[in-house]
Amino acid sequence: MKKIALFVVALVMSVAANAQFEQGKGYLGASLSSVDLSYSGATKGHLGLGARAGYLIADDWMLLGDLAYENQKDMPYALKIGAGIRYYIQQNGLYMGASAALCHQNDINDFKPSIQIGYAFFISRTVTFEPEVYYEHSFKDHSNYSTAGIRLGVGVYLFKDQYKIKK
Repeated sequence: MKKIALFVVALVMSVAANAQFEQGKGYLGASLSSVDLSYSGATKGHLGLGARAGYLIADDWMLLGDLAYENQKDMPYALKIGAGIRYYIQQNGLYMGASAALCHQNDINDFKPSIQIGYAFFISRTVTFEPEVYYEHSFKDHSNYSTAGIRLGVGVYLFKDQYKIKK
């Protein structure tokens, strides 16, 4: 009985998410990362805030631009600007992503590529809750500045024809 119920829930979720990630949609997102849910060798406490904008260039493929601020207990704040790509797997909300960012912290500049895996839970027709697991690699100092953690985000998917002016 549990298997049947699980199958029905999975089927409903996949049908509900169908065609959500189609070409031509825009995306706006905000995220909260870590809140001590990440680990890096140099930090004892960590809070990150991020803003993200994207565009679906093809079905299931999104280009993203990122801007982030990180506040860390024992270190000065960090500012990041980056770009990435996200692929939605089988229109069910599960996605994989890769990005790269330039990070400026205390007169130090660092290049940080990142990989992510997450899920876009639709809580309305256009709004999603997006938990994500990520790993960010530091080329400046791997042992102290590379980070693995959890990011919690909210996204808004803007439909292609949603904002056209009607005559």
